[in-house]
Amino acid sequence: MTLQFPFIDMPPALIMVAGALALPILKGRLRSLWMMALPLLALLTLVSVPNGTHWTVPFLDYQLVFGRVDALSRVFGIIFCIAAFAGSVYAMHEDDALAHTSAMIYAGSAVGVTFAGDFFSLYIFWEFMAVASTFLILARRTEQSQKAAFRYIMIHILGGLSLMAGIVLQIHETGSIALSAIELASPASWFIFIGVAVNAAIYPMHAWLKDAYPEATVTGAVFLSSFTTKSAVYLMARTFAGTEILIPLGLAMALIPLCYAVIENDIRRVLAYSLINQVGFMIVGIGIGTDLALNGVAAHAVCHILYKSLLFMSAGAVIQQTGKQDLSDLGGLFRSMPWTATFCIVGGLSMSTPFFCGFVSKSMIISAAAHEHLTLAWFALQFAAVGVFAYVGMRVPFLTFFHKDAGLRPEEAPWNMRIAMGLTALGCVFVGTNHEVLYNILPFAADYEPYTFAHVINQLQLQFFGTLAFLILLAKGLLPRLEKAAFLDTDWFYAGAGRLFYTVVDKAFNGLNTACDALFVKGVTGSVNRFAQTAPESIAVFLMAPFTHLFGKGNASQADLSERVRQAFRTGTVPTGVGAFIAVLFIFILYAVRG
Repeated sequence: MTLQFPFIDMPPALIMVAGALALPILKGRLRSLWMMALPLLALLTLVSVPNGTHWTVPFLDYQLVFGRVDALSRVFGIIFCIAAFAGSVYAMHEDDALAHTSAMIYAGSAVGVTFAGDFFSLYIFWEFMAVASTFLILARRTEQSQKAAFRYIMIHILGGLSLMAGIVLQIHETGSIALSAIELASPASWFIFIGVAVNAAIYPMHAWLKDAYPEATVTGAVFLSSFTTKSAVYLMARTFAGTEILIPLGLAMALIPLCYAVIENDIRRVLAYSLINQVGFMIVGIGIGTDLALNGVAAHAVCHILYKSLLFMSAGAVIQQTGKQDLSDLGGLFRSMPWTATFCIVGGLSMSTPFFCGFVSKSMIISAAAHEHLTLAWFALQFAAVGVFAYVGMRVPFLTFFHKDAGLRPEEAPWNMRIAMGLTALGCVFVGTNHEVLYNILPFAADYEPYTFAHVINQLQLQFFGTLAFLILLAKGLLPRLEKAAFLDTDWFYAGAGRLFYTVVDKAFNGLNTACDALFVKGVTGSVNRFAQTAPESIAVFLMAPFTHLFGKGNASQADLSERVRQAFRTGTVPTGVGAFIAVLFIFILYAVRG
């Protein structure tokens, strides 16, 4: 007899998103176990579902598709579920319902984007990702994190609006909501392209990443490093594969962030810049668009999630245990945090060293550039690969754990963080030494062998000379000095020009508001109000002027009588006879005028 599990026939995204709603109710160890179970259940569902279209829902005159399962979506879905599980193990020690719920909704939404077969469901999950990931930044509950979260959500709202505009125009042009390849030739395609490019951190729309990720919680940054940019890479590969403009854009992403990674002091900001650098490789591969290049994109997305989340895990462990986030405040930590140091080294080596995961994926993209005779792109990617290994893969572990002793002696990271780092490090080594397991699930037949003698020797030579150059510059004191400073990137737009724009608009519209208030509220309206308040007494004085001799006493003048009448109206003590007389007189005048 076969056991039937009702959740097996649910979309993986729904398992994670709907299941996350129970996390605030659960407590302690039960919450942690449920959080780890959700991505495993989603993964079990994913691997048991054959390729094809699943979980369709009628909507108006269209059909929503929550399960477009093929080789491309499957490989991204698998690594997303694995990353969510590893992140859940890493976060077990935290008792923060907001952070846990946000993290699982965020991860589930990324899975939803991956398997969306139509633009409507894609957009829903896309916006869920933006909102949930913002709470991972807010959950740190500092002034800086609040400001970073505000900038983060504003940028993603703009990207989401661009995506929505493109989707509306695309449906209007084609009459279909099906998510498929798009040629970058119409306004609709450009709006969609820009919306996806924002999440992919494509230069120059990348500064939100280095601004926000370092301000997230220790565990939140691990989740952030895995999903937003890689889901955008998936969507870019799905819709714009072979779009040549992506090649120079990807090269800019691979090269320019290295300049900032060298001078940055904040450990997670350095990792954020290297994340942009590695996504640049994937964007170049999508731009090339050949089978080998797209295989390299999918493979590198898997490997990058493994080693980048490992680096963010080790950095987060250091921040949690020391309270320090700047590299200039760290050093000598291998004495008290040997496990974290070892895992961080594995993460650095996994960027491109033989027998580690990055070597078997990144080389596919570089080889695809060579096969298409893109000499400049090939050279730039080689340089970027060596640079990021030397100045991030080597520099971050060295300065954090082995450089000058800062006198810090924190305890080793909690057991659950070490287990999460160990599992991820094991994944980096396993994929690097058993690359055929990864190659077998790639979108196209993988006719590629990374472990040729020439390739291994070439890569080791590049890494050797890159490391040697780093050590010589370090010994000679020629590396940029680490300082506690903020370096503006393209975020000058909202840090400087954006503030200027706000000031100008604030002065202009608030000035107009003040002028309108003075003219209409205090001017015209005020005059009418004052007239309404004094009208009864003024009318009474006017009507009684010819009858002064009837109401006056002695030698009372017209002015005295008028003032007595005004005072009576103001104090509410008008004599009954006077009031009756004025009323009768007023009616008589109206009758005479009407006649």
